[in-house]
Amino acid sequence: MNISTISCTRTHILRCFPSFYYGLVHAVFRADSSSFSSCSSNLIEELPSIKSLLNNRGREFSDSTLESHLQMLISSIRGTTSEDEVFSSLSQNRSFLSIQLSTSLVEKLLLRFEDDWRSALGIFNWATEQPGYEHTCDTFDMMVDILGKAKQIERMWLFLRETCYQNLISLKTMAKVMRRLAGAGRWEDAVKAFDDLGTFGLEKDTDSMNVLLDTLCKERKVELARELFYKLKLHISPNAYTFNIFIHGWCNAKRIDEANWTIQEMKGCGCSPCVISYSTIIRAYCQQSNFEKVFGLMREMEAQGCLPNVVTYTTVMHSLAKLGEFEEALKIYERMKSVGCRPDTMFYNSLIYILGRAGKLQQAVHVFEIVMPMEGIKRDTSTYNNMITIFCGQLQEQNALNVLKGMEESGLCKPDLRTYDPLLKLRFKLGKIDNILDNLLDDMIDKHHLSFDISTYTLLVHGLCRANKCKRAYLIFEEMVRKDVMPRYRTCSLLLDEVKRNNMDDAAERIEALMRKLKISKR
Repeated sequence: MNISTISCTRTHILRCFPSFYYGLVHAVFRADSSSFSSCSSNLIEELPSIKSLLNNRGREFSDSTLESHLQMLISSIRGTTSEDEVFSSLSQNRSFLSIQLSTSLVEKLLLRFEDDWRSALGIFNWATEQPGYEHTCDTFDMMVDILGKAKQIERMWLFLRETCYQNLISLKTMAKVMRRLAGAGRWEDAVKAFDDLGTFGLEKDTDSMNVLLDTLCKERKVELARELFYKLKLHISPNAYTFNIFIHGWCNAKRIDEANWTIQEMKGCGCSPCVISYSTIIRAYCQQSNFEKVFGLMREMEAQGCLPNVVTYTTVMHSLAKLGEFEEALKIYERMKSVGCRPDTMFYNSLIYILGRAGKLQQAVHVFEIVMPMEGIKRDTSTYNNMITIFCGQLQEQNALNVLKGMEESGLCKPDLRTYDPLLKLRFKLGKIDNILDNLLDDMIDKHHLSFDISTYTLLVHGLCRANKCKRAYLIFEEMVRKDVMPRYRTCSLLLDEVKRNNMDDAAERIEALMRKLKISKR
């Protein structure tokens, strides 16, 4: 049939199988020039979008199938109590023979049972036996991490030593092993894991040494890491990252003198300190509010040609603002511009926050609406949240809602719970418990699918109690408990007074029972 006789609309094409699309493309390119020219130009223009839509439909089908298989497998596991039972349950269900096992499906299953090592191990062993499926390094590492997290150390070692998995063991795997051992307080075993690298076909080199040292330093065992380093450096050369690990470790331990000494040692070994080295120490001085040292170190950086970067400036500016030194904080912005350091999203988020705290509303709006777009800096959720908080602090509810609307329409990011907290607080502060409050809550749940955390639940219960909406506050409280979000004792106490005042005796009994449990759990 000549292509010129084809008459079908975009709607009709979308009802056809994907193979029709490819057949049509093939026909178009085989057609002679006269028949090609007679083909509808609109149809040709639609072909890329048709392909995209068909691909999307394919992905939707694939995702729904994956989810269906996931739920089937999870249902089969319910009620089992050991890895052998899980393995047996999955193996004996013949309907699972039709499931084409994929890495994505196995990863989702392991994530679903990451807090249940027995089920996870049963799933892993069952997947190992499935025809046509092979575990990847990622799924293997996930299983190792699940066992380590559950402190099943001996089981983890047995798992690692199973010969069928030897080719999946990498330095990333052993890093997880060392970190889980160190996290369980088994420092000697973490060191032994490093010593045994050769048995798994891995090298004891600079990279693996850094993994061990970083693991120990993050667990605040800097002195032990230092002792090992002195032994290891006799046959393993350190690099700049090695010394940065120690600088970070000493700073976390609030031993900044040792961190400064490490800078000198670093230079002695022929490694140049980088902006990360200095910025780590600057952050530690900021935490001590020792800004004399901060600015001294910044001058030293500049003298050595290692200029502070945007992270350095953001750290200093934000630390000054936390102390209420807003004018000094804003001078950091000017200093940064003078040396040509380009701000990023995080820097502007901090600047907007500082301007708001300093009462400089118009300057904050200018940065948000003019400066960031002009410099091509993308706004993220925190950027919008800061502006919403500032407007709510100034009781400018409509402006805050306009920012929220702009956020939703931007396509750059989505609201989170912290987006709505200042808006909810403002509603209660203004004493307006009306449809706007309900609209906000509906948007949070239905539009953005947000699950309330303890902060949001607490805000709602306290706000409704103070607004004399006791029954509604109690309904929120019941939902909170039902979803296993444990209320604070103060929240219970406040609500208890209100329900008693409103003669809600059954509610009072349930709150008192929960308060007794909270007291016991604190002992």
